[in-house]
Amino acid sequence: MAGPVGPRPHVVAVLALPEVVGFDLQIPPQVFGTAEGPDGPLYDVRVCGLEERVASTAGFSLLLEHGAEALAAADTVIVPGTHYVPARRDGVLPDDLLAALDTVPAHARWLSICTGAFVLAAAGRLAGHRVATHWARADDLRRLHPDLAVDESVLFVDDGDVATSAGLAAGLDLCLHVLRGDHGAEVANAVARHLVVSPWRDGGQAQFIDHPLPAAGAGATGAARAWALEHLDEDLDVAALAAHAAMSVRTFTRRFRAETGTSPHAWLVAQRLARARRLLEGTDLPVDRVAAAVGLGTAASLRAHLAETVGLSPLAYRRRFRVPAGR
Repeated sequence: MAGPVGPRPHVVAVLALPEVVGFDLQIPPQVFGTAEGPDGPLYDVRVCGLEERVASTAGFSLLLEHGAEALAAADTVIVPGTHYVPARRDGVLPDDLLAALDTVPAHARWLSICTGAFVLAAAGRLAGHRVATHWARADDLRRLHPDLAVDESVLFVDDGDVATSAGLAAGLDLCLHVLRGDHGAEVANAVARHLVVSPWRDGGQAQFIDHPLPAAGAGATGAARAWALEHLDEDLDVAALAAHAAMSVRTFTRRFRAETGTSPHAWLVAQRLARARRLLEGTDLPVDRVAAAVGLGTAASLRAHLAETVGLSPLAYRRRFRVPAGR
């Protein structure tokens, strides 16, 4: 997804349509509004709408500072989740909203969070694109727009100048992904730390997980996991983890899966890839040394795992997410 250009802050217009999902609406101002560069804010976030006051789904109304004229200055337009009846029930938009959307500059990119995809679809902005939305609303979107390729199995889809996310917290993943593409991992990670959220969940990850991974120190296998994180460069296997936990392999594997929702092997691979991504983003280590440092052995092994997980080679990942020197 193309990033901002020019010295001025990139204008992000967040379009609030009634009833707007309050959680979704707060994501873009929190992510983009707190992104700072050496010279100050990197984005100018403007929450706007057709009316001054907009009702939310959470039992409160919002008094907006900007009207629809903010769309005409937008470099990025984001539509949060909404119960907006024309789009959600009928798959159409009224003339005044269509006219306002027509003022968006041709260079602008379009994002939606959750059911905001219904608005972009009704505006004709999603034609020809693969689309994500909340898994519980995917069939409704298909019914209203049968030409769309709707994928409810992912957190978000970045399809060039159009990007869509699944429901609620997946909007954080999409906005952090866009910020990361615009200004690199260092800026995105700083915002994620401020928000106390994970800086990276790949867009291809499933929308929901029955057993989220706990912190390394939680549960009967937590000490073994914490130890493993300090020894990822070593030849670790399930037997080594079980021995550290003073359990049989069978007991350890059963408890590990109960506590994490995954197998010890899958967990180790995920932790090694997470460490490898950080090294690719923050160091100049050659790919073979990165692979060795995280216990994946060879550059070919790292390349295969990274391609399967994020769809990029190590060098392509580094080019995309490494912060340029001096930024």
